[in-house]
Amino acid sequence: MTDIVDELKWRGLFAQSTDEDALRKALADGPVTFYCGFDPTAASLHVGHLVQVLTVRRLQQAGHRPLALVGGATGQIGDPRPTAERTLNDPATVAQWVSRLRSQIEPFLSFEGENAAVMVNNLDWTAGMTAIEFLRDIGKHFRVNKMLTKDSVARRLESQEGISYTEFSYQLLQGMDFLELYRRYGCVLQQGGSDQWGNLTAGLDLIHKLEPHAQVHALATPLMTKSDGTKFGKTEGGAVWLDPEMTTPYAFYQFWLNVDDRDVSAYMRILSFRSREELEELEKVTEERPQARTAQRALAEELTTLVHGAEQCAAVIAASKALFGQGELAELDEATLAAALAELPHARVTEPGAVTDLFAEVGLAPSKSAARRTIKEGGAYVNNVKVTAEDAVVTAADLLHGRWLVLRRGKKNLAAIEVAPG
Repeated sequence: MTDIVDELKWRGLFAQSTDEDALRKALADGPVTFYCGFDPTAASLHVGHLVQVLTVRRLQQAGHRPLALVGGATGQIGDPRPTAERTLNDPATVAQWVSRLRSQIEPFLSFEGENAAVMVNNLDWTAGMTAIEFLRDIGKHFRVNKMLTKDSVARRLESQEGISYTEFSYQLLQGMDFLELYRRYGCVLQQGGSDQWGNLTAGLDLIHKLEPHAQVHALATPLMTKSDGTKFGKTEGGAVWLDPEMTTPYAFYQFWLNVDDRDVSAYMRILSFRSREELEELEKVTEERPQARTAQRALAEELTTLVHGAEQCAAVIAASKALFGQGELAELDEATLAAALAELPHARVTEPGAVTDLFAEVGLAPSKSAARRTIKEGGAYVNNVKVTAEDAVVTAADLLHGRWLVLRRGKKNLAAIEVAPG
């Protein structure tokens, strides 16, 4: 066992707990069976979920036994949002998403050994329960006046839309989850984000009423934030997903590579599995030479490898280098190249043509005459090859995978042309 509480605190992963001294003792005496829940309200987890997934991994590596709950029941309702009701998904869709989320979580955990992880689904204990049984056996132990004080509920009550009884009842379902896992697996700790604190304590209260001798705990991690005030995990294109079909490995890598210098040290501590010494060295390098983006590269490589595998990580690094002339574009596979070029300014044309036309079309030059000046000054490149003739023309033979051109002005200004006849 390691002193996991001190480790979590140093990494910025300890927001609050119900009784820190009791939790420390339980973890020190361990192993402790704990759980963390994930609701399938979308087809994939996003990078915001990584905080919880990787904290589960840390606790398991410290010797404790994780139960990873993907909520086939709670996913049909959804935790109340601060501003508006969720759109309810049909049970078949939720069941499909349960399977997808399980497959995303499982690679992070070990299912062997004395503290082998277990995947659980709360639909197993809710599907056969009648409404009368739920109200008598669970609802009886909740007090509405206390439920109204939960942050998510209180914010919605203050909004114009209010809150439906369906979403209001969510905390009863999550409370029942903790009770069931306590009874079925001896689970005594629930872990989640600080925005879930009301739901975490709802489960504790329910267990204390029905199992008065139980010693149970809750642990909340802080919500990740960005120094510029924008929401963590969001880009102009929307959420950064773990599913490679929804966010390509290249875009995933670039998200971490572009982390603000003010945020990267905190993100490294929260998400990286590097040692304290390694992280402190990276923090020092970032402070002394921020332009090198050493910490961002380390974080991008580590997380892309964790989520998408070493092979995909190597491919996106090669693509990133090749775009800037440090590798062969022609050696990149089509999917990786397409993903990389999707992140650039791009234009679609029906046939290749004059370089000056293409530079102007994609916005690398404000006009054809400006494009000619760029060529004359030696700053125009097509597929990393310097263009020397002002009347240079691109042909079909120059297309990468018969489809793409990579244009560059100077060292850093990139754009893509897709040639799609008709």
